[in-house]
Amino acid sequence: MQIQDMKVLVTGGGQGMGRCFVLSLAGEGADVSFCDLNEEAIAEVESAAADLPGSVKGFSCDVSKEEQVQKLIADAAEAMGGLNGLINNAGIIRDGLLVKKDRETGALKSLSLRKWQQVIDVNLTGPFLCTRTFAEHCIASGTNPACVVSISSISRHGNMGQSNYSAAKAGLIADTKLWGGELARYGIRTGAVAPGPVRTPILEQMPPKALEGMLRMVPLRRTAEPEEIYMAVKFIFECDFFTGRCIDVDGGMSI
Repeated sequence: MQIQDMKVLVTGGGQGMGRCFVLSLAGEGADVSFCDLNEEAIAEVESAAADLPGSVKGFSCDVSKEEQVQKLIADAAEAMGGLNGLINNAGIIRDGLLVKKDRETGALKSLSLRKWQQVIDVNLTGPFLCTRTFAEHCIASGTNPACVVSISSISRHGNMGQSNYSAAKAGLIADTKLWGGELARYGIRTGAVAPGPVRTPILEQMPPKALEGMLRMVPLRRTAEPEEIYMAVKFIFECDFFTGRCIDVDGGMSI
């Protein structure tokens, strides 16, 4: 598959890495649809893409809601006149230690079920719903070849304070492997990218000392640029012998 021949849906495309994916793909001639929950961000990305070779259309969608995902896939395919690529990028963070004891009072505070479920719903159930509905569309319409890329994280190896996030991102890798096997017969490939720290608005809001401590774990001693993560996404789309695997783009980082 060549980028200029693709019609791609990007979830969480209103900011951060997702925004970069949308504009980079369209800049290379792909037609791109994307979703976000921030209407202002949707309008801003559409405006930024106005003069790019590929078309860009934004939609509002909560990827954890089955009916909304079904409508999103249908609307994206209609807007672009087809659909043969999906990037599962939408995600949230609700960090917290599993159990923490207050040093002064001795009171126990634990990671709430609500925070656990919020992250699992968006970061794991969302990609399941999007990939399932995308695959249904491709098979029913005879779209072949097609490709799904899911954005995982270095946290898939387990990161303190991220029980929910780590579980979701590890689950994405397992699903990428098994979906690669299940969908190959239909000409649908899968892949995942697991970034280390990436320069996004969320990361830039970290306290300087916390960011400095994180970067000490990265041999290259810096954050990645979103465009560097896009390079891995592009490779998966364009390498027709790649499926069911994850590419780590983490600067040599280990947790």
